Amino acid sequence: MKTSERLAKNSRKLTKQEFFIGIDQHGEVYNNMKHPRKELMERIGSKHSEKMYQDIDGKSHHVGYVIGGHWVRLYIARRFAK
Repeated sequence: MKTSERLAKNSRKLTKQEFFIGIDQHGEVYNNMKHPRKELMERIGSKHSEKMYQDIDGKSHHVGYVIGGHWVRLYIARRFAK
C-alpha cells in the first residue's frame, strides 16, 4: 500500500459533533477547534508552525504542532449530548 493510500485511509473529516482540543507542555488547554493549526497560530500569535511527530510502534505519527515555543498535542473530542 502506498503512503498516500494509507494516509487517505486513516484520515477522515470531523462530524458536526467532533472538534479538536490541544494541550501544550505547560498544561494550557485550547478548546473547540475545527481548524487547529490556523486557530492555534491566531491564539498564540505566531506566523510559523511545524508539525510534531511521535514514534509509535516504530512508525512516525503526526500528533500536533510546535507553534511559538508551544508544543501542542492534539486530540479529537466528541460532544456527549446529542
